[in-house]
Amino acid sequence: MNSAAFERLKPFISVMLAIVTLLAVCFFKMEIRRTGYSVLRLAREERRTHDWQRQQTIRLAKITRPERVQAVAQNRLTLKRAESGQIIQMTEQGIALKQ
Repeated sequence: MNSAAFERLKPFISVMLAIVTLLAVCFFKMEIRRTGYSVLRLAREERRTHDWQRQQTIRLAKITRPERVQAVAQNRLTLKRAESGQIIQMTEQGIALKQ
């Protein structure tokens, strides 16, 4: 290309460079916004999962509390409280506690 043709293309090239730069800036801002929304969505999901886990832990604690286990054993399974001498704890060496 000769210099006269290049001189005629300089305004076109500078306008195209400005447009490409503005489009790139717009694209990067959109990506930042999209990433921010993704992070927000994941934070909400993490909070929801954490709350669910806490509720499940509380539910398990309520279900397995000793008073409830004893009530279920006596009412549904018709078990009676162990009396003295009924429980024998065994170890590898033999009886652990004599009653």
